[in-house]
Amino acid sequence: MREKELFEYLIECCYPDLVKARSQMSTWDCYSPETFHRIELKCRNVHYDTLLLEKKKYDAMIEKCNDNLDIPIYINSTPLGVYRFNLYLVQPEWKTEYHNKTTEFNNTNKIPKEIAYLDVNDAEIL
Repeated sequence: MREKELFEYLIECCYPDLVKARSQMSTWDCYSPETFHRIELKCRNVHYDTLLLEKKKYDAMIEKCNDNLDIPIYINSTPLGVYRFNLYLVQPEWKTEYHNKTTEFNNTNKIPKEIAYLDVNDAEIL
């Protein structure tokens, strides 16, 4: 599933009012005015029992949501399902690992990133 397909799926299943972020460089991908959910989307081609979350994205989402009284939501799709995490309810354990600088633009230069892995068992399945 690609991000556009995930966005359309979310409109069908649970966010009929979903709108995209105004900028592609935004720290969040979409927003539901009805639920006050500010959402970051990720699509994985392989299923993992734990899903990676970058601290940089997490911090930006938390700050934006605190400023606007929104709820930070992280939604991941894998071949086995779509998983929704309320970032106010998870307790990420941060660590530094080397990962590709970007995934979307095929930049395979490894850089240190502060990340956490969220267990799919702690997610709501959509």
